[in-house]
Amino acid sequence: QVQLVESGGGSVQPGGSLRLSCAASINIFSFNYMGWYRQPPGKQRELVAIVTSLGRINYADSVKGRFTISRDIARNTVYLQMNNLKPEDTAVYYCNADKIKDPLLYWGQGTPVTVSS
Repeated sequence: QVQLVESGGGSVQPGGSLRLSCAASINIFSFNYMGWYRQPPGKQRELVAIVTSLGRINYADSVKGRFTISRDIARNTVYLQMNNLKPEDTAVYYCNADKIKDPLLYWGQGTPVTVSS
């Protein structure tokens, strides 16, 4: 059973920073990729950033230069460092993973991020 457990969300003022964590219950090399999505209030879920098993990284244009995705292989954990946060970054952030040879996509429970003055 694959579990993804997120942490690190909260409330912050514009310009502030937060770091999200996603701890996987299995070795992260079992996944083709791990990533972060977000769902702003009243909007659809959207990709934020992903990192593949080979270490290739992609970001949404809206977060390039501000967010950094990284992984700690020993802890089976992926992080999302979010700097210079803006009100439009307000959303529930979800960890996502695609397990090798498994048709299912795995999601964490979500962690809310609110950026407001």
